[in-house]
Amino acid sequence: MVALKKNVSHYNPLPNEEFMNSRQVEYFRSKLIAWKDSILQESRETIEGMQSDARNIPDVTDRASEETDRTLELRTRDRQRKLISKIDSALRRINEGTYGYCEETGDPISFKRLDARPIATLSLEAQERHERREKVHRDD
Repeated sequence: MVALKKNVSHYNPLPNEEFMNSRQVEYFRSKLIAWKDSILQESRETIEGMQSDARNIPDVTDRASEETDRTLELRTRDRQRKLISKIDSALRRINEGTYGYCEETGDPISFKRLDARPIATLSLEAQERHERREKVHRDD
């Protein structure tokens, strides 16, 4: 991920610290905004690159290879578009005061989990239950 503001870049909560206090909220808000900005910048660079690379390639194999590269790049951008939606949702939850709490149980999501995956909406336990249920339904 990208660099965060100086005041929150090396934040480690104290064991007795209140969950989702103002410092933690600002840490995650900054982290999410920086992540989103990074994705948007990469997207702009991809679009610019694709526009400047629009050329006529006479060799069929080279043209096919370039088309494959473009298709993969567009798939990546589509995944990132979905990720931006999740980041925006996390920022909305911060504004609503529900960020950091499991959507299934209402329990706090561990700081370590949120730090690793700031868009997480489920606690680790709830996520594992969800994945087990999905696996059972896939195996049917």
